Amino acid sequence: MSDLKHVAIIMDGNGRWAEEKGLSRTEGHIAGTQNIRRVVRQLIVNDVQYVTLYAFSTENWDRPVDEVDSLLQILSDSIVNETAEMNDEGVRIRHLGRIDRLPERLQKAIEESVDLTSQNTVINLNVAFDYGGRDEIVQAVRRIVDSNVKFEDITEETLSSGLYTAGMPDPDLIIRTAGEMRISNFMIWQASYSEYYSSPVCWPDFDELELNNALSEYSRRRRKFGSLNKTVT
Repeated sequence: MSDLKHVAIIMDGNGRWAEEKGLSRTEGHIAGTQNIRRVVRQLIVNDVQYVTLYAFSTENWDRPVDEVDSLLQILSDSIVNETAEMNDEGVRIRHLGRIDRLPERLQKAIEESVDLTSQNTVINLNVAFDYGGRDEIVQAVRRIVDSNVKFEDITEETLSSGLYTAGMPDPDLIIRTAGEMRISNFMIWQASYSEYYSSPVCWPDFDELELNNALSEYSRRRRKFGSLNKTVT
């Protein structure tokens, strides 16, 4: 799978997983966070260069306040606890999304993790937190307007350069767990020719075997990018 450079994952089913086990939704989110390292390591084994994880959407602010507060705390704790080991394993951490609306402690943790790991080259781990695909495009357009680019000079490349993912390859494969089929406002510009894979397994149980099932399915796809003959090899 030499063409597979970027895998994006919509990590769904934490709450459902917890409810099925008689646990709280917070415990489900903690279990989901603990699963990240396992999946990242398996992607490294498969020579994937970029992984983007959808951790918290711009719409998730509408969830109950207690759950939002728990999610923010879990992410903050995860960054503090995991960054050093991720750094030792050569993982470069990046944040995709708004940062200005996050608690100051979380903003600081994100900035420190990004700075500490900035020179790593084994794999790029993008954490999409307070991220929305439509909002990302709006912000990119605002940056274009602010930079006084002439109307006739605006191209797809111009807009792409203003996205959070500027300089990165678009996702080749987008995986969604817990059997859901929705895009949910995730990378809607970048995913124009991505392959999709839906796994019935909830995110906390999405292990190496399930990931390999997704990668194997991807390897059987023929990507034509709108052409009759074009295929990436």
